[in-house]
This record gives sequence, C-alpha cells and structure tokens, in this order.
Amino acid sequence: LILCGLHTDFSIPQISYASTAPELSDNTRYDFFSRVVPPDSYQAQAMLDIVMAMGWSYVSTLASEGNYGESGVEAFVQISRETGGVCIAQSLKIPREPKPGEFDKIILRLLETSNARAVIMFANEDDIRRILDAAKRNNQTGHFLWVGSDSWGSKIAPVIQQEKVAEGAVTILPKRASVDAFDRYFRSRSLSNNRRNVWFAEFWEENFGCRLGSHGKRPGSLKKCTGLEKVGRDSSYEQEGKVQFVIDAVYAMAHALHRMHRDLCFGYPGLCPRMANIDGKELLAHIRAVRFNGSAGTPVVFNENGDAPGRYDIFQYQITNKSTAEYKVIGHWANHLHLNMEAMRWANGGRAVPASVCSVPCRTGERKKIVKGVPCCWHCERCEGYHYQASEFSCELCPYEQRPDRNRTGCQPIPIIKLEWHSPWAVVPVFVAMLGIIATTFVIVTFVRYNDTPIVRASGREVSYVLLTGIFLCYAITFLMIAAPDVVVCSLRRIFLGLGMCFSYAALLTKTNRIHRIFEQGKRSVTAPRFISPASQLVITFSLISVQLLGVFVWFAVDPPHTVVDFGEQRTQDPENARGILKCDISDLSLICSLGYSILLMVTCTVYAIKTRGVPETFNEAKPIGFTMYTTCIIWLAFIPIFFGTAQSAERMYIQTTTLTVSLSLSASVSLGMLYMPKVYIIIFHPEQNVPKRKRSFKAIVTAATMSGKLTQKGADRPNGEVKTELCESIDTNSEYATLLLLAR
Repeated sequence: LILCGLHTDFSIPQISYASTAPELSDNTRYDFFSRVVPPDSYQAQAMLDIVMAMGWSYVSTLASEGNYGESGVEAFVQISRETGGVCIAQSLKIPREPKPGEFDKIILRLLETSNARAVIMFANEDDIRRILDAAKRNNQTGHFLWVGSDSWGSKIAPVIQQEKVAEGAVTILPKRASVDAFDRYFRSRSLSNNRRNVWFAEFWEENFGCRLGSHGKRPGSLKKCTGLEKVGRDSSYEQEGKVQFVIDAVYAMAHALHRMHRDLCFGYPGLCPRMANIDGKELLAHIRAVRFNGSAGTPVVFNENGDAPGRYDIFQYQITNKSTAEYKVIGHWANHLHLNMEAMRWANGGRAVPASVCSVPCRTGERKKIVKGVPCCWHCERCEGYHYQASEFSCELCPYEQRPDRNRTGCQPIPIIKLEWHSPWAVVPVFVAMLGIIATTFVIVTFVRYNDTPIVRASGREVSYVLLTGIFLCYAITFLMIAAPDVVVCSLRRIFLGLGMCFSYAALLTKTNRIHRIFEQGKRSVTAPRFISPASQLVITFSLISVQLLGVFVWFAVDPPHTVVDFGEQRTQDPENARGILKCDISDLSLICSLGYSILLMVTCTVYAIKTRGVPETFNEAKPIGFTMYTTCIIWLAFIPIFFGTAQSAERMYIQTTTLTVSLSLSASVSLGMLYMPKVYIIIFHPEQNVPKRKRSFKAIVTAATMSGKLTQKGADRPNGEVKTELCESIDTNSEYATLLLLAR
C-alpha cells in the first residue's frame, strides 16, 4: 500500500496481478492503481452468497493479522450486515507471531459458540494448516465447516496429513486457467539455460532437495545436485495459480502503450517525441480503456476504480472412496452464485448440508423472540390461548367468535351448538314432561267425563280447569326450552315460560282466598261473602293472569325477541373445546323477572294456605293446597342456588335448562298429585262416594263446621280420642265440597 501511495504521488500507473486488498479500490487514494485480479470485496460477497445458499445464518470469522486477513473479514462482516440474514458469532484474529498453544485457544473459543459451525477464513497458508492441526488435536474432526478464501483455494499444502479434518471445506479461487506454453517453457529450464535468474539456483536446491557445491543455500543437505535434474520429472510440479494474471497484467500494459502510441504517434516507428515524456494520467486513461481476451480466454477489463470483474471458481475438498482426497469444482461466481448442491459431499460422504444456525426454526404456531443484539438467535414461544401466529415474530388474538386452527397459523369459526333432543340433559326433562302431560290429560278427560258429579262440581270446576291448564303448560314449556332457538321459539318461550305457573298459582290463590274469606265470614255472620261465585272466581283468576301477559307484552315492545350466539359461556382455556351457544336473548335477570310474578303469586298463595291451616279437617280442600304450596316452595328454594350456582360452569346451558324444566315439571306434578289424584281415585274406584248429599243452608253448614271443630278439640281429651255425636255423624267427609257447591248455587 505504501508503494501504491508513492506511485500515486508520482502519477505512475500500476497494474497488479496479485493485490486483492479492498482498500485499493478507493479511487481517491489509489487513483493510479489497477489490477487484473478481483478485490477481496467481491470474494467476500461470493463467500457470503455461499453461506446463504447453505442456509447458514450463524458463523464465525477467522483472519490472519495483517491487511489481507483483516480487510477480507471486515468486507465480509460489512456486506453481511448490509444484506442481513447472517450473524457473526465471533471474529477472531491469528497473531503474526502466535504463542505456543495459541491455535488451541482459538479452537476452544470457537467452541464457545458451538452452534456456529461454519468458520469464514481469510488466513495465510501456514495459519490454515496450523488451525486444522489444532482442530484435529482437540478431537473436533467433522465439527467445523470451513469456508476458505483464495489464500486456501485449491492448495494441497494446508491439508496434507489433515484430510479428515479438512473434509467438506468450501474454498474459493479467482477463475483461472493453466497456461500450457508456460508449462513447456518452465519444464525446459535448467541451470545451464537460465543463468540470468539469480534466484533460480536457490529454487533448484529447494525443488530437488540437493545442494550446489560448497556455496549452495542448503549446506546441510547430503545430496549433491548434478545439474541434470528435470523439472516435472524428478520433482512434483504444479503451475503457480497467478501465472495467468501475470501474463494478463503484462499484456494489459502492452495494450495500453500500443493504443497510446497509435493515438499519439500516428504510425511513427519507435518512440515518437510525444511519448518521450509520458503523462501518467494519459497513460492511466488508456489502461482503463483496455479490453481484450486474456490468456484464459476471459475478457480483461477495468472498472472506474481499476478493478477487474469478480470471477471465481468454487471448490470443495472431498474424500472419495474413503482414501482419495481432492478438490472438486462445485460451482462458480460471477456477480451471481451458481452452485451444484448435488455435487457436494460432507463428512463421511454425507449429502445433507450440515447446519450452522444459532436457533432452529420455530414450529408452526410459534413466534420468534429475538435475543437482544443477536438477530439470528431467538427463543420460540408458542402462541397460547386464543392467539394465532400472525407473523414470524408476533402472535395476535383471534376475533371473539373465532379460535386458532390446529396449526395456529390462522383463525377459524368456533363451532355453534345447542341443546340436542338426544342429549341426556334433554331426555330426562322430556320424559318427565311427557308423563306429566299424559297424567294431566287423563285428569282433564276424567273431569270432563264426570263434569256433573258432586266431587267435580264441589272442587270448583271452572277454576280447576284453569289450574289444570296451567299444569299442562308447565309440562309443555319443557319442549319449547329444548327446541332449536329461533324468533318464533324465543317468542313462545317468553310468553309461556311464566304463564303456566301464573295460571296455576292464580287459580290456587283464588281458591285459598275464597276458603279463607268463607270461614272468616262464618265466624262473624251467616251471610255469604261477596265474589265467591264461579264467574267471580274466573274474573279474579284471569285478572291476575292478565298482569303476567301485560308484562310480557311490555317486554316484547322494549326488547323484541331474537337469537344470539354466546361465545363466552363455553370459552374454555383450551380453544379446541370452545363452543358458541345458540340461544334466545334472555338473560338470567330477564328470566327471574319473567318468573317473578308467578313466584309472588306462589308466596301469597302459601300465606293463605298457612292462614287456612286451622280449617277443620272435615273441610279438607285447604289442607292439600297447603301441602302443595309448602312442597312447591321447597322445590323453588332448591332451584335458585342450583340455577345461579352453575353460572360459571362449562355445562351451564345444560344444567340451567334441565334445572328449570325439571323444577317446573315437579311443581306441576305436586299440584296434580296432591289436588287432583285423590279426586280422580274416588271418581274411578269409589263411585259410591261420588253421590249427592242433602243440601243444607249456609248457616247450618257453618254452625256444623264450628261445632265439629270444637268437638274435635274435646275429643282429644277423651281416653279413646273419639267423639260421636249426631251432629258429627250428619256431616259427611265431603262437607267442604258441599259447602262450596251450596255457595256456588
């Protein structure tokens, strides 16, 4: 570089056949410098292309101390940063004067980043040999993947006796051809015909391993040179790789001088006056304009920086037949890489390209979390929950109605389910409801068939039919609750969900209120209370029912019925189990409000049942109503914690639907069993008891009922607990029915 600077100072053009340092491409400092070999920046680019073609993203660099090694590595690092995709694990330097054990330390340091198996080497021949030897000593044969610059090329010396550790090494060499004419000339040289070369005698001794007399350069050698030795016959011979470039450099200068002579001398033979004092800049212009086919048949040209184009052959050191080792051409580079991957062989003849990466590629559904400062190293993190892999480095949340697919590379709709008829959660309520509907239908048919019999008439036929209608609706709502939701089904659910209970408890409330008023009135006077006729009872009952219907119609107006898909109810931690629930848009609060009025009627009816608990046993209609209401309250008290306690359960839809329908069916069954089954039993199995009794006045009945109560109380004081009087005997067991029948007339 100093010499080049001097030539620049004196404006002397220079053409190099071996200098490859990248700094010499700086036209501002070395503007008179040209070369017929490509600079190391091209070589570094070619080596980077090789590394990327192999898929190696994590490599180390190793350079001999000095301009060649350091500048080559610097060029490689700079280009790799600009290109991206390759990270440098370590950049190590071999000292000019290495200490003992220095190469072993370098190998150990390279092993600190053992994943970076590929080592990019810009080192001299001796350093290459010693590095390979150190790797062999440290039992690292086959671990490192060497990528050598043109200083390694296809030379035999660095790999002698180290073939196994060098196996698979990829090296690069400027494209060149052997010059046959030079071989013929050099093989013909001898001590007698080449006296003008003062170094030839030293070469002769070194090449043939002998000494030339007492003044020879190898005084320790016992063998004496005869002078009859022949190059290539008595010694190994291989043409120096730079011979082609030496010839091309000489011819490039000759072509430039020839063109300059032609332009300045205009055919004047010899050196004309215009060329007596050559202007360096003028000669440089002619050098840069040179273009001819060189000794290898490739064009010799220079760019604006005086550099030759980059053309390289790519070699791989291979061991064939487990014994023969040789360099094989596996590709070439001329601005672009052309590599024959099929021709490559690695350790033990393997064809698969070994890996040299910091981190293995993440699996599908995993994102890369880059290690700070090392873009080629990362940790793989799986996209968890409802996240999917949106890109190589990020996970994103799927839309609410979707879940990640199996590979977590995208989102897919969450399956939508509903309560199916064949589900065990539906089979049990449907079975209970069907039994209840059959039983209710049987009771209604029996009552219609025996409509004019005393028991049916005394039970209050009109209100009983309303009550039985409510019981029927309580069973029937089960089918609406299980049916597939749509606008019609949702509308019917709103109407009939609370209507069945409202029918039942409005009728029962009317009944209990009537009994309470009759006996309260009987304590004060013998006149009948108002509004106890069947028509009055129906008006009261339907007035109570109309409040429920009015509330439902207001609900329709404020919030029209529609279906929704609830993705939150079964949004499990594992997206594979996530389901969307198709259901009517009825919240838990709306459900309670819909049933709230019926529950209020039920509580009020229970209060009246408690008030009428003192009615004499002879008037036994109040007692079954009381037991019915007590049992119903227990059922609904159990319903509330079950219904709301499962709000967070994954089976919420099934549990709540089943609980609600079964509770309604049980309430209806209690009313049906306690109020009507005894009557049906008497009607069918004891028709002799279902006959008219003699009619008595309201005053007589109330007096008899009052006396019956007193006598019953006195009877408790007798030893046998029996009271038999004419009055008691005259009152039959269906006095209450008779009373109500008389009052209805």
